[in-house]
Amino acid sequence: MPPTGKRPPFALNASVLIALLAASSAPTPLYPVYQDRWGLSALSVTVVFSAYALALLAALLTTGALSDHLGRRPVLVGSLLLEAAAMAALASADGADILIAARVLQGLATGAATSAAGAALVDLDRPGRPGRSALTNSIAPAAGMAAGVLAATLLIRYAPGPTVTVYLVLALVFLLQAAGIALSPETTRPHAGAWRSLRPRVAVSPPARRAFLISGAGVVAVWALGGFYSSLGPAFVRLVAPGAPQAAGGMVFFTLSLSAAVTVWTTRVLRPLTATLLGCAAVPAAVALSLAGMHLVSLPAVFAAALLAGVAFGAVAQGSMRMVLARVPQSDRSTTLAAYYVLSYVAMSLPAVGAGVLTQSYGLRTAAHLYAALVALLATAALLALALALTRTPAAAAGPAAGSGGRRVRSGRAVVGTARCGDTLESWHRAMNGSRATRERARARA
Repeated sequence: MPPTGKRPPFALNASVLIALLAASSAPTPLYPVYQDRWGLSALSVTVVFSAYALALLAALLTTGALSDHLGRRPVLVGSLLLEAAAMAALASADGADILIAARVLQGLATGAATSAAGAALVDLDRPGRPGRSALTNSIAPAAGMAAGVLAATLLIRYAPGPTVTVYLVLALVFLLQAAGIALSPETTRPHAGAWRSLRPRVAVSPPARRAFLISGAGVVAVWALGGFYSSLGPAFVRLVAPGAPQAAGGMVFFTLSLSAAVTVWTTRVLRPLTATLLGCAAVPAAVALSLAGMHLVSLPAVFAAALLAGVAFGAVAQGSMRMVLARVPQSDRSTTLAAYYVLSYVAMSLPAVGAGVLTQSYGLRTAAHLYAALVALLATAALLALALALTRTPAAAAGPAAGSGGRRVRSGRAVVGTARCGDTLESWHRAMNGSRATRERARARA
């Protein structure tokens, strides 16, 4: 049982999630700088981006439960020190090879650290507010990505050494956080089985397979859209408005990330199926608006498209997660989440690499058209599947809607949880379930 009244540790672990995802998005506004300085191609940029995403996925699948066995503190301290080393490598990079290696290192550290930090937030959850950790795990990643892009963009504009300063600042933040975690009390009791916990397990629980199937196309669509904006967003802005300030390239992904964070918060009161349906409906409009901005040479249209893409991302990510996990038994939640994240991160990275290949061969304009068509087709398929499910499913079976603080309310509706790029397998495993006593009390109240 975690110690009570430990508000500083909760805030510290939340700040770790924010800083980790800020570091993940910090290179986005720097990609044009790297391209100009080192002559990198669009393909190289997408490989740099995907290297991080795939390394993060590997870390989540292998270290998701490690902090349960070793304790939160050792895993967090080690991961944060590794993250600081990755920031130092990024600051000293002088070519694509070092950049890719540093991003792989960063992805591994981020996956391990987010898993432990998310689990620590669940440990420190207040009995009277059991939904606080789930909401923090949901919003912190999107807020962190928005903060990272904004900070990097401002430092590029006003600080010397644009490819160095932001990473040195982040390295200092991670070192301070590692010291703070080392001085904080442990929030869980370590136990044996650390080596066994490193074996990845990926499977979809039978009760979740139908929800996974009908929402899968929408999940792929929004994560692929996010991958495009994160890797090629700055280049797309330069294509639309070559004379725009360099900061505009980073701010387009900031717009998407901030919009996603706000959407996660605002759509938490909707039923999962409804939120996912609305998010998928926003995808075709977002890609159409983006292409219109390109043809009309309208930068405001591109930013409006990014805003709408963020709405789609936030709604689908949290809605589909709650829908998939609604009826999964406790013993199957981690493996089902692993399958969800495999789908998400593969959808974010591989299409982005494909876009880089197309850009290399046919130009960004053609690549953007083909990418938009693929994403819109996936979203349309998801819309049809979800609409069919909505007509066949009674309102009570459409999935629970969020109640205040994540508790069951008298209507029997309950929050199951939400998720984004930085959420963790083990933290969600715990946040989605809650204690048996809490569920029994909630069932009695209902």
